[in-house]
Amino acid sequence: MAQLLRVQCFNVSRDGFGTGEGQSLERPFGHADPTPLFSWRAATASFVYRTEPGGTRGLDDYLTRDAECNIGAEIMGRNKFGPQRGPWKDHEWQGWWGDNPPFHTPVFVLTHHVRPSFSLSDTTFHFRDVSPAEALAEAKQAADGRDVRLGGGVATIREFIEADLVDTMHIAVAPVDLERGERLWGSPDELLDRFHLESVPSPSGVTHLLFWRR
Repeated sequence: MAQLLRVQCFNVSRDGFGTGEGQSLERPFGHADPTPLFSWRAATASFVYRTEPGGTRGLDDYLTRDAECNIGAEIMGRNKFGPQRGPWKDHEWQGWWGDNPPFHTPVFVLTHHVRPSFSLSDTTFHFRDVSPAEALAEAKQAADGRDVRLGGGVATIREFIEADLVDTMHIAVAPVDLERGERLWGSPDELLDRFHLESVPSPSGVTHLLFWRR
């Protein structure tokens, strides 16, 4: 079967923003409070950071589990990896996720300022200054037959959509407006020339948008 490039469990606000304005080390989502964007996923039984028994089942939990299914590599932009801009001042920063990142695969970080690869637990981060198509080709090879997840952020997802490389997307729309920041779309209808779309409301209050290539 063909390897897919998948966007999974990516969260946006009702007005289309994936993150707020003014990202920093202390505020990874800028001015935006991330809780309304992510609370649906954090409440599920399968949430990766859950430390206690319990959690919801049903649609939200199914989509949370599906985000990890058959993923062999990840691609992300530098702004998802961390808040630094420009040349690396040092190599001590190793991402937001601590000593055991949740990826458990090779991760390809797109940046104009490359640095040496490093591993944390079973995740290895590689830094590449390449085109989307080149990054995807390397990620597919590293994925060893499994799919590749496109983790974000917004600018990276848009770049891969514009390059016509994305096969499927799951976008969770939270019932909150951010008003400014990095915007994925004015309306999801903007993507209907490239994708089929189904909209599935959840009891948690989010609406799950499922896109697949035409």
